[in-house]
Amino acid sequence: MKSLKNDHYTYRVTWSEDDKEYVGLCAEFPGLSWLASTQQAALKGISSLVADVVADMKKSREPIPKPIAGKQFSGKFLVRIPPDIHRHLAVEAAEAGISLNRLASAKLSH
Repeated sequence: MKSLKNDHYTYRVTWSEDDKEYVGLCAEFPGLSWLASTQQAALKGISSLVADVVADMKKSREPIPKPIAGKQFSGKFLVRIPPDIHRHLAVEAAEAGISLNRLASAKLSH
């Protein structure tokens, strides 16, 4: 099995009730997965598959996804919500004596 040098991709292993196996996933490559009977084998399988895909992408000079861990984030993003939810949240924030931004941040962190 291949492995990437300095692999900083975001991996996750979860149980698949449908397959009755563990599934290895990589956030930066959402189309890839690896089934295995153990968590360790699922992680090893998906990381090896990612290494193979990255090697193929390099050979064909395709852009390779950057690891999420190495990206810089501003801390800002725009979310569109229905006006009635906006109003409800504004009232909730006012009643709590905090800004709407602080309320939304608190709700998103749970």
